[in-house]
Amino acid sequence: MLKTKHKIERAFPDVKVELYPKDSRGDLLQNVPLHTVEGSDFFTQDIFDLLESGGADIAVHSLKDMSAGHFFGGNKFAVVERDDTRDVAIFNQHIEDKLRSGLPIVIGTCSPRREQMAMVFLKRALPQWSDNIKIETKSIRGNVDTRLVKLDSGEYDGIILATAGINRLLESPTDKEYIQQLLGDKKMMVLPLVECVPAPCQGAIVAEAHHSNILAVNILAAINDENEMNDCIAEKRQASTYGTGCLQKFGVTTIQYSEASKVLYSAGENEGGELFSVWTGIPEVHFQKEYFFNTTEYMGEFFSYTYHDSTIEIQQPHVYVSNYKAIKQEYLINLLQSKKVWASGTKTWYELAKQKIWVMGSADAFGLVFLENAWKMPLLNVSRENVCVVTGDQASSNWEKKGWNVVSTYNFTIKSNSLLEEKIKLAKAFFWTSFHQYDFYKSLLAEGAMHYCSSGETANLLQEAGVTPVVYPNIKSFLQCLA
Repeated sequence: MLKTKHKIERAFPDVKVELYPKDSRGDLLQNVPLHTVEGSDFFTQDIFDLLESGGADIAVHSLKDMSAGHFFGGNKFAVVERDDTRDVAIFNQHIEDKLRSGLPIVIGTCSPRREQMAMVFLKRALPQWSDNIKIETKSIRGNVDTRLVKLDSGEYDGIILATAGINRLLESPTDKEYIQQLLGDKKMMVLPLVECVPAPCQGAIVAEAHHSNILAVNILAAINDENEMNDCIAEKRQASTYGTGCLQKFGVTTIQYSEASKVLYSAGENEGGELFSVWTGIPEVHFQKEYFFNTTEYMGEFFSYTYHDSTIEIQQPHVYVSNYKAIKQEYLINLLQSKKVWASGTKTWYELAKQKIWVMGSADAFGLVFLENAWKMPLLNVSRENVCVVTGDQASSNWEKKGWNVVSTYNFTIKSNSLLEEKIKLAKAFFWTSFHQYDFYKSLLAEGAMHYCSSGETANLLQEAGVTPVVYPNIKSFLQCLA
């Protein structure tokens, strides 16, 4: 509420703003399981009633707790701010000992969406100290610090929270020290956006005024973040096509995957029990499929890899693994088990987990710049100088030019493949998963060929080489166009 108050005071210096903290029914009834509650505004209805009765001029909510029916109703709204949208799994320090023992681990959550997605993901993403990781979920209620206290007391092995709630407490002068203390010895995994899709409008704070309160409506118009509001409207509308209420098993989120490009991603299980995964706002394909060459179908046929004999040292506490193929030597695996490790995407994350390496998060295959933006949040606070990028010889100079600490563990050479060459000669459109694929075969390409790729380094390097590719958020989004 304080940020909203300050924003109003900056826009309207003559307006006096008084804060009136109000607990909702959802806040007060913390022992009531959510699945037993009727209605979809459990955390917001009491505050709506205050506006209706004139007991308050403006209400401030977490937008993800508000039903689409109310949001698209008669009142006026402003999205005041939006924090990071991801979820984070926070574990007690003993978690790896428990994984080694093969005992079930208990995760606290009251969200069917998180149960649907995060539990499936964590079984593969946690270090694979046993062949079959067993996860049990246990209901947890309360605000962020209450849940962290329950975790700290050993009632749970791990809990899942929204990063936004923790970030706001870490920005609060009165709460920061206590939250840092509760987080001090914990292990974290920032859950990926694509495998663990956030709730619609997660991280967004919305201010609301009754439509008849003209002064309050004018204030909201002045403090509204139009871009964030448009994103939230799209997320709420999309979500309403899959189901309503707080017990849904799907997520919808806006992903800004480049400076000028964003996409809406929805996935999970709709209220009819059907699984879905939908990218909205991605470019269309414009080619005949019989003349299309998709490198994802030939992933093992381009390169051969050789690994350096010399032992490398990494001084930085954080390590970004650009490709799981970079981590093969036993000494390097052991080294990374003592580092804070980040992966380029889910495939790399899973492969590192098989090597019993704890991965803290990933770039979701959107490129390191995407992850670097997330590192700025108070929960992580990771600076570039504390990160080492692990990659191959061909890519290391590119990373160094961009100011990253870099080590190289391998070299690759192009395999000779006459069948591949003939297919490439006949093609008129290509999807590249690596710039080096294009660079090696560019002399064989048809004049005027179309080029497609994912966002990140492949897109950047193609553009630097004079190619104008059609850029997709990631491989999965492109494959949707081919389905």
